[in-house]
Amino acid sequence: MTGPDIKTPLPGPKAKAMIERDGAVVSPSYTRSYPFVMARGEGAIVEDVDGNTFLDCAAGIAVNSTGHSHPDVVRAIVEQAGRFLHMSGTDFYYEPQVRLAEQMAEIAPIDGGVRSFFGNSGTEAAEAAIKLVRHVTGRQNIIAFLGSFHGRTLGAVALTSSKAIQRQGFGPLTPGVYHAPYADCYRCPVKLEPESCAAECLDFIEDQIFVHLVSPEEVAAIVVEPIQGEGGYLVPPTQFLQRLRELTRRHGILLVADEVQSGMGRTGRMFACEHYDLEADLVTVAKGIASGMPLGVMSARADLMRWPPGSHASTFGGNPVCSAAALATIALLRDRLIQNASEVGAHLMAGLRDLAGRHPIIGDVRGKGLMIGVELVRDQETKARATDERDAVVDAAFRRGVLLLGAGQNSVRFSPPLVLTKAQADVAIDVFDQALTEVAPSGA
Repeated sequence: MTGPDIKTPLPGPKAKAMIERDGAVVSPSYTRSYPFVMARGEGAIVEDVDGNTFLDCAAGIAVNSTGHSHPDVVRAIVEQAGRFLHMSGTDFYYEPQVRLAEQMAEIAPIDGGVRSFFGNSGTEAAEAAIKLVRHVTGRQNIIAFLGSFHGRTLGAVALTSSKAIQRQGFGPLTPGVYHAPYADCYRCPVKLEPESCAAECLDFIEDQIFVHLVSPEEVAAIVVEPIQGEGGYLVPPTQFLQRLRELTRRHGILLVADEVQSGMGRTGRMFACEHYDLEADLVTVAKGIASGMPLGVMSARADLMRWPPGSHASTFGGNPVCSAAALATIALLRDRLIQNASEVGAHLMAGLRDLAGRHPIIGDVRGKGLMIGVELVRDQETKARATDERDAVVDAAFRRGVLLLGAGQNSVRFSPPLVLTKAQADVAIDVFDQALTEVAPSGA
């Protein structure tokens, strides 16, 4: 199927019943944007429990990289499950985990030998990175960026600064974490234009953090998303990441690239770092690596992996079934899906930028590959954030059969499965056009 087919009012009767059951027994801390209740999926098309079909441009929050239930991935899962489900890689050995570590050593944006630690999620990968950089450097402090998202466990959420609600009520958080402005070229934190930018926002680290808060000799690592995800799908200029790399080397600070959302082919390269010729010391990966199976990986330069047995481990990390899914995923990405993300992403980007010429509510369209953000504003001159309008647009798209999610305060993210076709991209553009017209008719 190319596009959606909505047969009932949304939510339908079966979806309503499921949502009522959920409300009685599931944690209210989850953020449900609209009442979609999944029943099955194939490729970039999903079906709810009432038989309505939708075009999925959210991919389980950028997770279903190879589409829903890709037959190669399903086959790998079934075959491995038939052999054995679990034999904790922290205490025993098995080939799927070793093969995956070998693959990570080949593809990770790290120079030289690479070794990997396996967990179950992006936040666990971030926790592993926090512990390793402190252990190997003997330093305690870490710098992250405003708007960042690195997870919700107590260590990872100390790095996270996407939304206050993610930190509210959980303090004190892990100490020794400082935040600097990220390179948001649409809303430059130092009021420059992209054409004249030399990543002056990074001066904040040397002129403020290093002068007033912590000596660089006491900073273990700087953690950065090469393209910021939850903060609004922000794409920094090359000089931002290159200058950051130079700064870390000058002070003996490790650079951690968080590729949890931007990695595994989403940007039209295996890793977003590759767009910037950025070599990290450590990289964190999750989401798209196993096409929906729970897996997180922290890969690092082999010479940094000096922690002894027992210093860090995970019972389920590198689970053999998840590792098999990841191996199948990497093969599909290398075969054609990275290229498809690049080609279809360019097509989708062009279509969305065309809409920007007709809808004043669109302030900016940015991204790489199939990681695209559309920032909505109430006024293009003042750039006043259209936060409520963004939520209304996402809801209007849902009612028309396209699944989207917000990012940051007022952006819409397009993060579909990497199997998306150009015809499906056109459907997404058309439905987004209709949703914008409904919410902000003056732009029709």
